[in-house]
Amino acid sequence: MLFHVKMTVKLPVDMDPAKAAQIKADEKELAQRLMREGKWRHLWRIAGQYANYSVFDLDSVQELHDTLMQLPLFPYMDIEVAPLCRHPSSIREDDL
Repeated sequence: MLFHVKMTVKLPVDMDPAKAAQIKADEKELAQRLMREGKWRHLWRIAGQYANYSVFDLDSVQELHDTLMQLPLFPYMDIEVAPLCRHPSSIREDDL
C-alpha cells in the first residue's frame, strides 16, 4: 500500500542543540535504512519549511503507524497521511 505523508517538525526552541543534532542524525540513519529497504520510497523537502512530503510503500496501515512511531523525530512532528491507489490514467506500471 502506498501512503502520502506530510511531516512537519516542531522542535522545542529551548531544546539542547546537541540533543537536537543527535535526534536528527538518528532520524537520517533510520530514514535511509527504510529507503534502502524500499519502504520509504520518496522523500522531498518542502521549501521554506521544516517539513517533508514522503511516500511510503508498506503492507498495512498498522505498519505505517508502527514505522512513523519509531522515527526519532516523531514526538516533535505533526503528521498528515493520505492512502494512495494507482490512477487508471497513469502510464507507470511500478506504482501499484
